[in-house]
Amino acid sequence: MKSKPILATLALVACAALIAAAPALAGKAETKVKIKTQSDGFYGYVKSDKDKCANGREVILYKMKGNGQDPSRDKEIGSDTAQANGTKYMWSTGNTGPRKGLFYAYAPKIKGCKAGISKVVEGQKGA
Repeated sequence: MKSKPILATLALVACAALIAAAPALAGKAETKVKIKTQSDGFYGYVKSDKDKCANGREVILYKMKGNGQDPSRDKEIGSDTAQANGTKYMWSTGNTGPRKGLFYAYAPKIKGCKAGISKVVEGQKGA
């Protein structure tokens, strides 16, 4: 008969442990980064299910040096912080001038948010 109170106590301890671990089990939120070219630079948007993963998020513009996206190797061109623009969070490099090459935008991971990387776009052809 003493085993019922012990089992109940163990069940309560297990439930408390699961509740405490829930944020860690939830994992990091996905981050999506979009990029577009314009005549004098680049801009795009950051999207995530968690507002903190998009609003105020640093976005870095890179020029590819090799055959794949590698922020540790590629040339950093500029950066911006995504800010609310209507219902989206927009970033822009401002006037970088016309540039040839292949470019992408990267949002490094932050606490609770995965890193995000855009597709590759071709720079301005008239450069």
